[in-house]
Amino acid sequence: MAKVRISKRTIDSLLNAAAGTIIRDDKLVGFQARKNANGTVSYAFEYRSTKGRGGITRRVTIGREREGGGVLTPDQARTIAEQLAAEVVAGGDPAAGRAKSRQVPTLADFAKEHYDAAAIIAKAQPLSAKLRIGTVRNYQSIMRKHAGPAFGSRKMDAITKADVSRLHAKMAGTPVAANAMLECLRNLYAAAAEAGLIGEGTCPAVGVKMYKKNRRERFLSLAEVERLGAAMIEAETVGLPWELKSKEGAKFVPHGDRRTMVDPDALAALRILVFTGCRLREVLHLRWDQVDLERGIITVHGKTGRRAVMLPAPAALILSQVPRRGSFVFPGRSSTAEKPAPRSNLDSAWIPIRRHAGLDGLRLHDLRHSFASFAAAGGASLPVIGKLLGHSTPAMTQRYAHFADDPVRAVSEKTAATVAAAMGIAGAVEDKGEVVEFRRASA
Repeated sequence: MAKVRISKRTIDSLLNAAAGTIIRDDKLVGFQARKNANGTVSYAFEYRSTKGRGGITRRVTIGREREGGGVLTPDQARTIAEQLAAEVVAGGDPAAGRAKSRQVPTLADFAKEHYDAAAIIAKAQPLSAKLRIGTVRNYQSIMRKHAGPAFGSRKMDAITKADVSRLHAKMAGTPVAANAMLECLRNLYAAAAEAGLIGEGTCPAVGVKMYKKNRRERFLSLAEVERLGAAMIEAETVGLPWELKSKEGAKFVPHGDRRTMVDPDALAALRILVFTGCRLREVLHLRWDQVDLERGIITVHGKTGRRAVMLPAPAALILSQVPRRGSFVFPGRSSTAEKPAPRSNLDSAWIPIRRHAGLDGLRLHDLRHSFASFAAAGGASLPVIGKLLGHSTPAMTQRYAHFADDPVRAVSEKTAATVAAAMGIAGAVEDKGEVVEFRRASA
């Protein structure tokens, strides 16, 4: 094996040499070129993985050059060889790193395996699953529509933060989906790191700033709650009146006062949402073995894990009147003794009730916000409200701080009255908290 400087001239000569001919660079130790049987020249870097005579000789293929040029030039190959040499000097093992990289799956392959398994667990064991079935389906959709087409065919360790940032920017028109894409990638890379397929802290979505969420929050007033309650009572006693969106094209239009009774299960679930501030799935997926009427507690499993929810008297009374027809408190239509299933939604009852109450646009989740707002206005502290709602961080509860203005004002008025009396200012504040004209106390 000759030792010459590997350059364009020597490679041209090597292309005309016999197959199997190898030349080594006379300056960069380990850098070599070989003539292959198929007429190409391949570049490689050879080194010892450990110092001393007992070191193992390893070889890393850099690339190829075809007759007439193309793929890789000698100078480009030399640059790569120099980088590999520097890695060896620093104590690295380039060949081992490449072998490990070949074991890293593509993003699409890992996502399919991971979410298929997560879906099975979410259906079979919803209370202990790390991901709920709705979240799994959402992430599968993100992979199918966005992350998959962008870089699903690439190995997970080859996707960069710049790649993710470009996709996130491209999805700016749908900020909710863009943020969900980041959450999906973070979930996948955390699972891959846990499985030992990639290193810790290698997620390319980390550091990409999410778009600011425009929260849709609606808080009911007491008057609106009264209307909602009246609509529920009407729905279960005499039924809600029929409403046709349009009479155009209707062959038969009902005459007289036609009404429809609402499903009592749906009404019970709606009232529990109002009285507890629970999330919808926490109520619909509730099992009878999670209900303790004696202690007034239900144990739910939601976004933040398992938690105990205190049952106020009205909610406990409602649950005590729900008939037991299986393991779920609110079984779905397809539920059987062999395959119990929870109710999937409350739309058939909720939509006509809110319409009849004049609350179009009100979401079921807004009942949760309203529960928290009434708690704050009633004097509950933010930590207590966070405990009631099962919030994972204090920041999630902070949105209800402004509803505590009335209790704060009451304390402020009482404190001011005490200070005013000490300062000799009488009659500043009456017992009812009504502000009256200041007047000096007589000397």
